[in-house]
Amino acid sequence: MKIIITGAGDVGFHLAKLLSYESHDIYIIDKSAEKLKYVETHLDVITIKGDATSLSLLKEYKINEADILLAVTESPEVNFTISILAKKLGAKKTIARISNPEFLKNDVINFVELGIDSIISPEELAANEIKMLVQQSAFNDSIEFENGSLSILGGILSDTSPLINLTVQEAKSKFEEIDFITIAIKSSGSKETIIPRGNTVFKANDQVYFSTTADSHKKLHTLLGKEHHRINDVMILGGSRIGEKSARNLSQHNFNVKLIESQKDRSFELAEKYPKVLVVRGDGRNVDLLEEENIAEMDVFIAVTGNSETNIMSSLVAKSRGVKKTIALVENMEYINISQTIGIDTLINKKLLAASSIFKHIRKGKVLALANLHNIEAEILEFEVNSDSLIANKKIKDLSITSKAVFGGAIRNGKTYMTFGNFQLQANDKIIVFCLPEAIPELEKLFK
Repeated sequence: MKIIITGAGDVGFHLAKLLSYESHDIYIIDKSAEKLKYVETHLDVITIKGDATSLSLLKEYKINEADILLAVTESPEVNFTISILAKKLGAKKTIARISNPEFLKNDVINFVELGIDSIISPEELAANEIKMLVQQSAFNDSIEFENGSLSILGGILSDTSPLINLTVQEAKSKFEEIDFITIAIKSSGSKETIIPRGNTVFKANDQVYFSTTADSHKKLHTLLGKEHHRINDVMILGGSRIGEKSARNLSQHNFNVKLIESQKDRSFELAEKYPKVLVVRGDGRNVDLLEEENIAEMDVFIAVTGNSETNIMSSLVAKSRGVKKTIALVENMEYINISQTIGIDTLINKKLLAASSIFKHIRKGKVLALANLHNIEAEILEFEVNSDSLIANKKIKDLSITSKAVFGGAIRNGKTYMTFGNFQLQANDKIIVFCLPEAIPELEKLFK
């Protein structure tokens, strides 16, 4: 597959990185020699210095032979232009990164007719992610499949967790009344993601990920050693697009939302637009202001200003004042892996979310969905089993699956099943698979 990526920033780089594990011909175009040099140093892809809106450049690199054009520069206008040009010149599929989420729900303009097959809004994806995280109080990561019938939940094992010093196999036997599969473990202070086996031992402060059914959500709190807290009061720092969408989403779900915004005009605009949200004009970096606004009484603190350091520091202040859950938006992808270390519950990156959302359009086989976990570099894919797939009509225990992947559950005719050893896969089953990026090509062969 020939894939052309325009924009060598964080989104473009992460997409190229994910795709580089497979046998694709990947071209990445950018005006910045510095960004391209970084890409060349870290990835085996073809880099092109130039303006991707140039017709001559697109023709020179045979855009007409491209299977997919990914327009992910920092400029939505440029992304629209590139996508339209590429489609007119013969690219089979175009995907554009935008910033205005209104385009996602418009019924006036048909973007496909213009030449843009799909559009992605990082801000809207981040706001939806925040809403899901707020709704899962004890967990710092949450991904739903099939409208929540099967979920991936991540959290840190407290000192009181009953799992500590048990093996994965022992834990499953001891808590057989709970439907769960342990799909990943990351030890405190470690960068390595472990795909657990039966003899893997749980330790205090491990970041652990489970796949589970809707009926077992609340029971999993017990395994983490944490109580289930009802979330009522939420404070949001920053009236950015993400802050606005988060306030909208949460107030619509009957949370008490207080939003702090420093700009006078923006604060009045938000107050008028969302009467259910209490908007406070002020500088969220001011600890006295946070205390005046009763930060200690908040159940969740969400920092989504345009400054990553402000978001991190204010979240740490919130945590020190007893806030149960903190979520901070960061621009630098390198920050993603440190949340467990510094004490913030979840760090999210809108560019990483955008890359993951775009990535699912490129998968081979019947991939229905793809998601990323925040604290680890790994993928969760939802496949559909074909009648002629290599794994059809076989039991899990009889499959030769790489040690870098684990099956996390199945959905059959609307019903959820845990994929233990004796579970037999059938055609049309939807299977959730957790894997490290390098395992994706091998998995795709099983589901072809």
